[in-house]
Amino acid sequence: MAELYFARFNARWVDMDFNQHLRNAAFLGYAEDTRLQFMAGGGFPPSELTRLQIGPVVLEDRLQYKRELKLMEAFRVDLAVAAITDDGRRMKVRNRFFREADEVLCATIESVVLWFDLGARAPTPPPETLARLWLEAARTDDFTRMG
Repeated sequence: MAELYFARFNARWVDMDFNQHLRNAAFLGYAEDTRLQFMAGGGFPPSELTRLQIGPVVLEDRLQYKRELKLMEAFRVDLAVAAITDDGRRMKVRNRFFREADEVLCATIESVVLWFDLGARAPTPPPETLARLWLEAARTDDFTRMG
């Protein structure tokens, strides 16, 4: 099993809501960026997904707030698989957000994702090497198989 993947960011002005906290859409965007960086590091940058004519589609996001992130605060987002089908076609990915200064958990996002054939406009299993990247990714403590 792989080590827990994480990416580092700083909260930007454009990410702030009216109350000067990281807004919900920014949390979702950083979770997406973390997933894209994970795939790029595993040999699947956006250009390769385009070549393969497949893409990830998020069916559901569940965002749970714990603490705020403020302007210019450094934070990291980790990535682990909470559930996945045997062929990697569908999975639940969990991202956790931690403030770098004090290691406080600020938010958790669980996203249900499936692979989509862009030509056929239909769900599809990913190529074996991409499926393996996700099947061998770090898993959550409560990991389950999807049917």
